[in-house]
Amino acid sequence: MTPSTLQIIGSLLFAVAILHTFSVGFIARLIKKYPSHSGLWELFAEVEFAFGFWAGILLVFIALTSIGTEEGSFRAVTGYLESRNFTEPLFVLVIMIVAASKPVLLFASAIVQAISRMLPIPRGIAFYFTALSVLPLLSSFITEPAAMALAAMILREAYYSKAMSPRLMYATIGVLFVNISIGGTLTSFAAPPVLMVAKTWNWDSWFMLTHIGWRSALAVFINALAVSLIFRRELLRFEIEGRSKSHDVPTPIIILHLMLLGLIVLFVHHPHVFIGVLLLFLAFAHAYPRFQNRLILRESLMVSCFLAGLVTLGGQQQWWLQPLLSTMSSTTVYYGATALTAVTDNAALTYLGSLVQGLSDEFKLALVTGAVTGGGLTVIANAPNPAGMSILQGHFKDGKVSPLGLLAAAALPTLVAIAAFRLL
Repeated sequence: MTPSTLQIIGSLLFAVAILHTFSVGFIARLIKKYPSHSGLWELFAEVEFAFGFWAGILLVFIALTSIGTEEGSFRAVTGYLESRNFTEPLFVLVIMIVAASKPVLLFASAIVQAISRMLPIPRGIAFYFTALSVLPLLSSFITEPAAMALAAMILREAYYSKAMSPRLMYATIGVLFVNISIGGTLTSFAAPPVLMVAKTWNWDSWFMLTHIGWRSALAVFINALAVSLIFRRELLRFEIEGRSKSHDVPTPIIILHLMLLGLIVLFVHHPHVFIGVLLLFLAFAHAYPRFQNRLILRESLMVSCFLAGLVTLGGQQQWWLQPLLSTMSSTTVYYGATALTAVTDNAALTYLGSLVQGLSDEFKLALVTGAVTGGGLTVIANAPNPAGMSILQGHFKDGKVSPLGLLAAAALPTLVAIAAFRLL
């Protein structure tokens, strides 16, 4: 396939955006060096801003190259944007705001506490293990972004806000990202990489559970158990508080929030509906502020900006991704998809795979499992990762998560996932 000028520019900007995400630590240091422009450097030091900014540059390029044409700049830009599907960025925006609300967090925390109390181990370890295993598996039912927001908020309150060591902070976020990525494969409707192919390939939830899901669940529990045992001494220092009266929210309020969350998940493919549910939620939250914490509006908007930028730039990557996938064997495509996922969203990989005709069942399974295996290696590898990053990164040094630190932390959990998918 001979790429067009737009595709080449789009791929170059995609590469620059990736380099931008790996340079946020350097940019953050410019804040102290040039304080008069601190606001600008702070914005560019946000990982979530990188893809949104460079996607904007692509739109500027489209506008400039359309000047004087019959189509015109305005119609060229709007036409390109309308050819993209922004349902997922909008959904993540909405689900993050609602899932991170106080009543929903209290309910999720109560579930984690109830399960952790049944484990015959100290509470600090049991709660940690449960949060890193049960919540990621819930992503198969409440969607990955919702599970990521819940898990990150609960871990932040119970551990990150209480002076964790840097090693434990990185180990936790690495396991969390990997487990969320593979934990959404128990069903056919919750994980974006699965959604992209389920209808085309006739994969239902029973197929997912019997061919992929049970292996994912095993890897999730092994990863959570391993990190809990490795850091057991540090985890023993944390006291997990029960639900106090000062945090009580009336049961009807919790039920209402869960109903709104359920409606958003139910209408995941219908933005007109779930945005309407968000407006209803915001109205209710404004009417009863005493039952809410601060809504994470800024964090949700930044993550949505990130994903929208990824969708905008991702539309120009098919020319090199599709030929690359079509020349691979099933074994090669598994490891190739795992590696490629680190530099592009895993849902984009599986979507391109669904466009290729005549693929064997073995190839299809290798593509999907490879895509979810690598979903924790970088912040751009899986759509919910920016949500977890935005919630937890304030507790890391300089308020940023090192991309190389995340890569190293996710390496061992990723190897566990590889063993589960390729050896069992």
